[in-house]
Amino acid sequence: MKTSNSIYLAAALLVLPACKVDGETVVGDETKADTTQTEAAAPNNASIELPVPAEPSVSYGAWFRVGSQDDPVGREGLAWLTGELLAGGGTQDHPWQEIVELLFPMAARWYVNVDREMTTFGGRSHHETANEYAALLTRQWSAPAFDPKDFERLRSEGLSYLEKSLRYASDEELGKAGLEWFVYEGTRYAHPPVGTVAGLQAITVDDVRAFYEAHYTQDRVVFAIGGRYEPAQLEALEASAKALPETASAPPAPPPEAAPFTGKHLLLIDKPGADASISFGHPLDVHRGDDDFYALWLANSWFGEHRNSSSHLFQVIREVRGLNYGDYSYIEAFPQGGRRQMPPTNVARRAQLFQVWIRTLPNEHAHFALRAAHRELEALVEDGLSQEQFELTRDFLRKYILHFADTTSQRLGYAIDDRFYGIEGEGHLQRFAEALDTMTLEQVNAAIKKHIDPTKLKIVIVTGEAQELRDAIVADQAATIDYPSPKPPEVLAEDKDIGAHKLGIPGENVKIVPVDEMFAN
Repeated sequence: MKTSNSIYLAAALLVLPACKVDGETVVGDETKADTTQTEAAAPNNASIELPVPAEPSVSYGAWFRVGSQDDPVGREGLAWLTGELLAGGGTQDHPWQEIVELLFPMAARWYVNVDREMTTFGGRSHHETANEYAALLTRQWSAPAFDPKDFERLRSEGLSYLEKSLRYASDEELGKAGLEWFVYEGTRYAHPPVGTVAGLQAITVDDVRAFYEAHYTQDRVVFAIGGRYEPAQLEALEASAKALPETASAPPAPPPEAAPFTGKHLLLIDKPGADASISFGHPLDVHRGDDDFYALWLANSWFGEHRNSSSHLFQVIREVRGLNYGDYSYIEAFPQGGRRQMPPTNVARRAQLFQVWIRTLPNEHAHFALRAAHRELEALVEDGLSQEQFELTRDFLRKYILHFADTTSQRLGYAIDDRFYGIEGEGHLQRFAEALDTMTLEQVNAAIKKHIDPTKLKIVIVTGEAQELRDAIVADQAATIDYPSPKPPEVLAEDKDIGAHKLGIPGENVKIVPVDEMFAN
């Protein structure tokens, strides 16, 4: 199973099943004040509308308040497999292969994304075929067949993803998934949305059916529609909920609470023959809508904006020293970063991480690169941004955020996330733009000091030299580096400071886990 899959509705694929991503199935053509939601507040289930009469297509969304945090113990992956079966399985009207054939002449698509707290279906069709398309789409969640053949196909792909793709074909995603497990160990956030090997193996069709009946209910769904739609099409979308139970029988999951920790802790995932992929971070109690969120985003943008070669961390590790492909940081979940440019939607969470991602580099450079990144993080917290850095980054973000939601489907995604976070009125992106106009350097630097703590980190390294790296990091002796070509004297002088930078990770805070044990149970 790939981590980025689309089904192109071409004749050659009429005999193939849908494929899926870590949390996402795609069917059709290629995808191009504290406002945190609490269970105490009554959920707003009103449909989201975004009319664009000049657009030739209609975009659909259906968000169900269920995710992998709702997986029963021993059935990790149940939420994912349920969502996948609803999007990539047959209905009571049509078997799966027939659905693929019916979609082909529409040149349309749909997908499902299952994350920790959200399961979101989305799709788009030309307005002339919107009625036929919606009639198929809505039956996916209102009248699923739970065909055992579809079930086995999709479960097999999930197991293949965990056992082969994640462990052996995607070291960077393995490291990021490992960090979430390391931070949230013991909570329902710890396992990937796809689940665990043992969990998927234990799930039955009856488990999926029972999970669907308990969680896919009228009180836990929000519909969204945009583009060139008619009122009757919204009514038909909303009417699909009538086939669902009125209320959920399963109680809402509480927010995850990561176990408190002090100091730095290191998890080495021992994967023979692998280069080093590094992720580190700590829990972050800041969310969209909070004033500090936007100030912290600006600081993070300067420090490690995703895919931005002018960001500071990229310059230090990649541009000046050429150690790897890129180095980034995040204040929100950013799954599948290797295939994204812009922040994803519909991965909203009540628990977030501040995270640094050091992309794959040779094992002999891992210790040095980790020290370099930690040293820069310490400097960020201690010194903050300068006025010039603040102004340059703010000017950049004023233009950059305009591209976060270029399409109607993306805007619907942000509107759904606004509903999750309880952001009413103008929405997150408009608040972001307004916050940039009013925030000050002092607010940004205060947010850095308040929310980022370089003394308290969970660190994960996927490596083929786990024992050697463990011994070097625990010894905390000076790290050195050799370059294949000469470097300027100022770089070599700074390398000595980086090499002398102490991490202070004691041996009792380090553990090594063989790669085959990751997400086994």
